[in-house]
Amino acid sequence: MGVKTELLSILEANRERDLSGEEIAGQLGVSRTSVWKAVKALREEGYQIGAANNRGYRLQESTDILSAEGIRLRLGEAFQDLPIEVCKRVDSTNTELKKRALDGGVHGLTLLAEEQTGGKGRLGRSFYSPPGTGIYMSILLRPEVTGADAVLITTAASVAVCRGIRNVLGIETQIKWVNDIYYEDKKICGILTEAISDFELGRIDSVVVGIGINYQTDDFPDELQARAGCIGRGSGIPRNWLVASILEEFWNIYENLTGREFMEEYRGRSNVIGKEIRFLERGSWREAVARDIDHNGGLIVEYKGEDGEPLRRTLHTGEITLRVL
Repeated sequence: MGVKTELLSILEANRERDLSGEEIAGQLGVSRTSVWKAVKALREEGYQIGAANNRGYRLQESTDILSAEGIRLRLGEAFQDLPIEVCKRVDSTNTELKKRALDGGVHGLTLLAEEQTGGKGRLGRSFYSPPGTGIYMSILLRPEVTGADAVLITTAASVAVCRGIRNVLGIETQIKWVNDIYYEDKKICGILTEAISDFELGRIDSVVVGIGINYQTDDFPDELQARAGCIGRGSGIPRNWLVASILEEFWNIYENLTGREFMEEYRGRSNVIGKEIRFLERGSWREAVARDIDHNGGLIVEYKGEDGEPLRRTLHTGEITLRVL
């Protein structure tokens, strides 16, 4: 690592106190001039670093910039080798990571961006991704699972996000089937899972899991004002902390994905079970009642047949839009 990167790691790890230039120089084995130059470079990147006379340097509490160093400091020892990259701006972290997958990107590679110019949602929708306020990240997987089990990845990511939010912010969130996270009846997170198949071998080659969270975002376009919310504004907790917790929870679940132990929590966090819904399928809306979620993440619904008798079927992810009445 360079001096700037090492300095950032030290400042992130010591947010609660001032560090003298002499102390930092000693830790890094460089001159105080080198420390000053590294501080200057970090400030130019947007880091707010205080420098009080006779006290030293400190990363200001208001500084909330995503960084691999800040994330890694909050990860347990078992996750220190996770490959993490942060970009200032990308079209879409999912799109970029799919390119990396085709170029041989490694299993577990996590890509984050401060801003997305073309954030992606389900069914071709966009995900509002303004700079410096949200968490926009994607995880590259090389899964050793069947196509049927691969659909569990989205539900696993949903539970991981809910657990991470609880761990870091102390609040409980709900899941709208299949991939949206809600807090106080407003959507605060969307998850998009995309697979790349190896047609010659007839198997899934890689999966990209995209997670978009409205962390401090509260200035939404008019069309989103009524249904979008955020979870981190005013908390004073850096986004890096939440990213780290979500990653740990995700990998803990993923290690035993096919065991499906997390599905009970997924059901328990559902905000649709027992409610009247409408689902759009092949251009037609149908009213139903959401009854349960099966062990593969399918939504079991009940509706009236043409003769008025109740019928049950299971909805699977794909070209289905769901609304709660």
